[in-house]
Amino acid sequence: MLLARVIGTVVATSKDPQLDGSKLLLLKGCDLEGKASGPTLVAVDAVGAGVGEVVLYASGSSARQTVVTRDRPVDAVIMAIVDSVEVSGDRRYDKSKDA
Repeated sequence: MLLARVIGTVVATSKDPQLDGSKLLLLKGCDLEGKASGPTLVAVDAVGAGVGEVVLYASGSSARQTVVTRDRPVDAVIMAIVDSVEVSGDRRYDKSKDA
């Protein structure tokens, strides 16, 4: 699993029928503080995430293990919305303080 921030949405009216009904979000990898700093990718949203939120995503064959993505042509899936990140007792990210 990797951390990313949702930076936008992707609309594709013409796509494989197995992706019909899938919400596609644009992600940018982020650091432990939630600051976007990594690669940009598109992921299927399995949990109802929104723009601006920090999420956990999986890629590769693991992306096809959720109820929403099982047996679909997906390479990345959002599977959690992050509330906080703590490292050695130090809270590095807190959703309630995210502006």
